[in-house]
Formats: sequence, structure tokens, C-alpha cells
Amino acid sequence: MKSFNVPVQYRSPLINAIKAKRKADDKMKKDFTPTILELGSLQVILARHFGFCYGVENAIEIAFRAVEENPGKRIFLLSEMIHNPGINADLLAMGVQFIMDTKGKMLIDWDSLTPADVVIIPAFGTTLELEQKLRDKGIDPTHYETTCPFVEKVWNRAEKIGDDGYTIVVHGKPIHEETRATFSHSQAHTPTVIVKDMSQAQLLGRYITNELPTTQFHTDFQGQYSEGFDPQKDLLRIGVVNQTTMLASDTQAIADYLKQLILAHYNTAADKTNERFADTRDTLCYATNDNQSAVQGMLERDADLAVVIGGYNSSNTSHLVELCELKLPTYFINDEHCIISANEIRHFDLHTHTEKVTTGYIPASAPLRVMVTSGASCPDALVERVIERLALLTGNVQAFNSITEEWERSAQ
Repeated sequence: MKSFNVPVQYRSPLINAIKAKRKADDKMKKDFTPTILELGSLQVILARHFGFCYGVENAIEIAFRAVEENPGKRIFLLSEMIHNPGINADLLAMGVQFIMDTKGKMLIDWDSLTPADVVIIPAFGTTLELEQKLRDKGIDPTHYETTCPFVEKVWNRAEKIGDDGYTIVVHGKPIHEETRATFSHSQAHTPTVIVKDMSQAQLLGRYITNELPTTQFHTDFQGQYSEGFDPQKDLLRIGVVNQTTMLASDTQAIADYLKQLILAHYNTAADKTNERFADTRDTLCYATNDNQSAVQGMLERDADLAVVIGGYNSSNTSHLVELCELKLPTYFINDEHCIISANEIRHFDLHTHTEKVTTGYIPASAPLRVMVTSGASCPDALVERVIERLALLTGNVQAFNSITEEWERSAQ
């Protein structure tokens, strides 16, 4: 796989050495057991896969190159390049401006853009409508486009099955940038509807089976369907694609549910499945799959707590948190500064969507066993700093330094 020129401040010699060793020992990526770091009275259970994915490294390289190649010019990001506050802050410090926020709210006057400006398309991609608005301004949206290739793969697959006469069902969060982009590209070729979870998929199923009147559809799926969508004719043949950062198991469950429902409703024989349902399994993102499988492997160990690192608005990171929460106390943090002391930790609560401080998060018993992973937009350097912070607060800095030197020597 291609390597990218990612700024050194995002790299970690320790994490790089660990990942290199695991990759050398497991080239086919079939071993999802965690790496165990013994740091005195602290045991860190580190997920097999975590951190920057291909799409994120590609986006970072392009964005930093855009700044380097355009001194004196105004440089804009259409919205957050990735959902990592530290990296977005670094770009802002370099003079890059955001045109809109992650929900599409304008932060600058669109009319102020000129053909001399540089606009970077974020890793999530963007809508065809916004691409055209940039062209109308005399700005080429493809010059510094950081759209993840695996997101584009979903678009291409949606286009192909749409051209084959299927309606697209997008499993995603309706307000997420990637889902908005996928919806835009898909609806250009075929009727498209978004379902955010299994509950909405089951609701859609009631329209497939004609249990609900079509007049109610446009209320139930307000803002989530393409113009002119007619459930009576547009749900006869369907295919499911996803926002690539959703839980892979959730997307598969939704696809399986809709597939069985539509085949049963139309009494379709197994060898005639493609008459009603398109095979879209190949749209699941490799990094999403790997990171989630690594968490599942990590959770087979016993631990006292889990720490998941990433941006609070990061979809892929939030799903890692959800997986960990099923087994043990889990703390979703931005960076090492969230670990205030050995008694207090500041973290994001997915259920209330608020940041809060929890006291007494470290149990009195020793040794302390902590699971650690991070989202696909989290730098390895940040993961190392979190581990170092845990070592410091538990009196294990010397052990941390020793194991860091040991891993770095092994990589030479």
C-alpha cells in the first residue's frame, strides 16, 4: 500500500515499531489479538489496528501540500478535513479557513470566494451541488481533493447498481458529511433513501411490504430521500451501501434484513436474488472493519477500563466506544490532557452528547489493566502520549521509557 508524507509531529517511534512488528508477523491481518505492554503496575492492552487509515494519511498529505504550494494565497477547507480537533487546529494555525462546519452551516460568505482562492475538499468528499458551486466561482474542486478512495468506491458502486435499475439504500447518519456526499452522488443516478439504523430499516421494510400508506413515507423519511421518490415503484429492487465509518455489523444486519424481507415478499427463489437485491458487500471500508475487529479481539482479554482516543464528532471512533462499552467502563477522550489526574478523567458521553468529568475511574486494585485504541483520524503520537500519561499517573514512567527504548531498538 502507498506510503504518505505525513508530518513528523503525528508519528510515534514507539507505535510505529509496534505496528511494523505486528505487520511483519501477520501479513494477512488475520490475528486480531492485542499487543500487551507491561509497564510495571500498569498493563496496557493495545488494539491490533488503530489510528490513521489510508484515506486520512492521503488527506493530510494533500492538505499540507496545498499550504506549501500556495504561499500568499487564501486557502480554504470546505469543512473539517477529518474529525480530529488537533489536526484541524494545526491547519487553522497555518492560515487555512473553514467554509462551513460539519453540519453544513456557512462560516464565511460564499460570495467572498474568488477564482484565486484554493479550496480543499475534505476526506469525506462533498456533494455534486457544492462541487458545481465551486466551479461557478472559477475554482477547480478536484485540484486539492482529499476524498477517501474508499468513499469514492461506495459512490462508484452506487452508480453501477443504480444504472442497473436498483434503488440505493444508504446506511448512514443523515447529517454526516460523508452520508450527504454519498446521497448526492447516488441520487444523480437512481432513487435514493437514507436509513440511520435498524429501526429505520424496519420502517422502510413496512413500505416494501405495503403495510404503510405511501402518503406517510415522506413524513417518516423527511430530508432522507431523493426528489420524486415513490416508495411504490422505487422499492421494488434495492441495494444497500453505507457511510464507511458505520459499524460494519450494523450495515450487514440491515442489508440482510432488507434482503430477506424483499425476497420473501416477492417469493423470490434463492438463485434469483439479484432480481430484487444487489450484492454490495464490497463497499465496507477495510479500516473500519479492521479497527472494529481489533476491538473485538481486544475485548477477549480482561481489563479494568478502556480508553478510546479521537474527535468527539468522529463517527468511526464513536462506534469503537460503543463496542467497548458493552463490556467495561469506557472513556472517550480527545487527548492526553483529558486524563486530568489519577482520580479524574474528562471524557465524552455518547448517550448525552456532553463532555463530563468522572472521578475515581482508576480502581484501587493493582495491577491496573487498561485497553487503548483510537479512531482512524487519530495520530499515533497522540496514542503514545496517552499511554505515557497513564504511566506517569500510575508511577510507571521509568517502565514506559524502558519499553519505548526496547521497541525502538527492535525496529532499527
